[in-house]
Amino acid sequence: MHQTIIDLLKTADQDALALGGIGRPALTFRELIAQAEATVAALNSRGIGRNDRVAIVLPNGPEMASAFLSVGCGATTAPLNPTYREEELNFHLSDLNAKALLVAHGSTTPARDVARTRNIPVLEIDWAEEDPAGTFRILGDLSAASQVNGGFSSPDDVALVLHTSGTTSRPKIVPLTNRNICVSAGNIAETLRLTPEDRCLNVMPLFHIHGLIAAVLSSLSAGASVFCTPGFNALNFFSFLEDIKPSWYTAVPTMHQTILTRADRNKEVLEKATLRFIRSSSSSLPPQVMVELETVFACPVIEAYGMTEASHQMASNPLPDAPRKPGSVGIAAGPEVAIMAQDGAALLAPGNAGEIVIRGESVFSGYESNAAANAEAFSGDWFRTGDQGVMDEDGYISITGRLKEIINRGGEKISPREVDDILMDHPAVQQVVTFAMPHEKLGEEVAAAIVLRDGETASESDFRDFARSRLADFKVPRKVLILDEIPKGATGKLQRIGLATKLGLG
Repeated sequence: MHQTIIDLLKTADQDALALGGIGRPALTFRELIAQAEATVAALNSRGIGRNDRVAIVLPNGPEMASAFLSVGCGATTAPLNPTYREEELNFHLSDLNAKALLVAHGSTTPARDVARTRNIPVLEIDWAEEDPAGTFRILGDLSAASQVNGGFSSPDDVALVLHTSGTTSRPKIVPLTNRNICVSAGNIAETLRLTPEDRCLNVMPLFHIHGLIAAVLSSLSAGASVFCTPGFNALNFFSFLEDIKPSWYTAVPTMHQTILTRADRNKEVLEKATLRFIRSSSSSLPPQVMVELETVFACPVIEAYGMTEASHQMASNPLPDAPRKPGSVGIAAGPEVAIMAQDGAALLAPGNAGEIVIRGESVFSGYESNAAANAEAFSGDWFRTGDQGVMDEDGYISITGRLKEIINRGGEKISPREVDDILMDHPAVQQVVTFAMPHEKLGEEVAAAIVLRDGETASESDFRDFARSRLADFKVPRKVLILDEIPKGATGKLQRIGLATKLGLG
């Protein structure tokens, strides 16, 4: 396994294509390494070196991918959501203790003003449309740099810092070393049997671990290429599929479901599609959606299980001819995975439900400056994921729920995913998310938000009756909201925690 980003890039065929973008010549590995060398030198000349944090606020695309890679070769990258408002940017730039902010020349992001207020240098990058995708220059005068820990990073230098989502508490900083992310990228490449002939179509945001590691770094780890889109847009997806001819793409379930709604209008594109497989991760893929994707695209769908603290991938369903189990996130695919008793006293035998725990080279060593969180998150050298699950005799893991998302209805515990899976069988349902809503006497009650398939009609009572025919009465949603769209997080994931408040049920 590669141990640093720069070594990972240097092992590929230097004349092979690495990064692609819309209307731009592709960037070779040799050109990408030259970009990394120039970026590290430019940062060093401005007093920024190994383990110094550079916040990046750029739109999705090859420059964002290249900036992540190039900065990570000699400093620490901190990609931020470019749609963040001033208050959010203020929190992140302060919490990260960023030494510089990287933005596009001429961009109007409020991050500029926040950085200036905090005396954080703003570094602009610029490129010409005729330049190869991912090529950029850092603008501005050289500073009178103090002594800097320069050059390329070592395996134990931090390459990437991301915040946890913070849906139930203050977001925590997750520092990931070069070794963490490169090992994870290698694990993904091995799981997917990536070769230099593969081409990934990236539609995931590049401020999130899924896109950064599963799409970009895993592709480059295998000497393959990745085409970086401006982000997910269902209207453009099929044109990208036709023009780019990718061998695979990876996305969250809501993206897959949106793509399926437009499949009937793009049958000619589908007939010519060159996909070897489709990957899904970051939240549970309904088995019904997996079956529909495989039918429509005529290729296997690989569901994987990942999280930021593991540098993304922890488990994955294997490619054929090994079995794929719908509803399962597969077998351990990188770090060691086990099921632990809730009290942390012992690991459990197959067939027993408990908390999913992991350990290995791709797993981070702990949250930054947060002893209380680390004491809760680790049991010995096992990291406690907070997910409830069970492992079968074959080593396949099924997630039964996020421990913090389990609905506690007067002492009866309900897995929202179980209710999701039942409601997804209703022919009128396109998307569903089950969640807890407050109840005066029971504490929590079951609620569900549903998006209907095009042309379908159904009422709240229809769905309640359908659920009642297949679920115990206490699991049947007491409230069903039929919506045009379910609110999602910044990465396109459906989020159960806090949804009741967002939908006015708080």
